[in-house]
Amino acid sequence: MMTLYRPLALCTVAAFAVAGCGNMSERERGTAQGAGIGAIAGAVIGSATGGKAGQGAAIGAVLGAVGGNLWSKRMQDKQRAMEKATAGTGIEVEKTADNQLKVNVPSDLSFATGRADLNPALRPVLDQFAQGLDGTVLVRIVGHTDSTGSDAINDPLSLARARTVQGYLEDRGVPAGRLAVTGRGAREPVADNGSDAGRARNRRVEIFLREPEA
Repeated sequence: MMTLYRPLALCTVAAFAVAGCGNMSERERGTAQGAGIGAIAGAVIGSATGGKAGQGAAIGAVLGAVGGNLWSKRMQDKQRAMEKATAGTGIEVEKTADNQLKVNVPSDLSFATGRADLNPALRPVLDQFAQGLDGTVLVRIVGHTDSTGSDAINDPLSLARARTVQGYLEDRGVPAGRLAVTGRGAREPVADNGSDAGRARNRRVEIFLREPEA
């Protein structure tokens, strides 16, 4: 059992050490974290199958580093493309904690109050958005409203807005099977609904991009 625990402990320490390096770029951190995780998996598999845990860890580290590097680069490339497409528009592009990209479209660019027809100002942004998607990325579109009105009004309105964006992207060649929609009504505010500015921030559409699970 010691032959398993010793390399496993070392790999675990290494994984946490590289993940915590604050002077690494995002891509470097992805590579390092992938290497650490791969090393742990390789050590466990190597010992469990009768091989040398250290050798398994080395193989796992190489595979994990490659996987982590490629994942991070894809995410970075998509983020840069989305930021370029939306520069100066007020649209926010950020990476989420679970490695998705979130594109937040505020109300003044997306939909008029109480309506689900697309604002013309958003069309060129969605055109570039559709062109920047590769053949694997999955898209989830989430519509939101402010707290004005009842759930009976806001829930279908938020969903209708998400479906409008979905339909527009489909018309631009994004396969329907890669698009998912949901409406959250007023249940997930990002600002205080007690002010006009807060309500405007809450009336939004969020577009999430992620890679399919292996």
